[in-house]
Amino acid sequence: MNEEQSEIFPRGEANPYGQYFVGQSYLNMLSTEQVTIGNVTFEPGCRNNWHIHHAEKGGGQILLVTAGRGWYQEWGEPARALAAGDVVNIPANVKHWHGAAKDSWFSHLAVEVPATGASNEWCEPVSDEEYGRL
Repeated sequence: MNEEQSEIFPRGEANPYGQYFVGQSYLNMLSTEQVTIGNVTFEPGCRNNWHIHHAEKGGGQILLVTAGRGWYQEWGEPARALAAGDVVNIPANVKHWHGAAKDSWFSHLAVEVPATGASNEWCEPVSDEEYGRL
């Protein structure tokens, strides 16, 4: 996947949450009503920090991979390779990260599952050492 790739949804602007990412990402909010859905695009090697989608009831996140190759990992578990068409169901209160492969752009839709008492906690970056082992 490269700069000239055909993307299903427009890429959007530089991600306003960029301080929680290693590398450059882009965000285009597709829906902010009923269910929040963002199209997130990662440049090669870009990944978000470890983070947790907290909720008292319901909550979590669903990733719908639309293009490129990337990774998803839950704390204490091996990383899972992702490609277009993959779906990741992330339960509430699970520490995790996701991002692009070293040599590929990566896009996914991030669907926020409605929740009571929802909040996001951003944690430490995925280290270059951890990421380099993938």
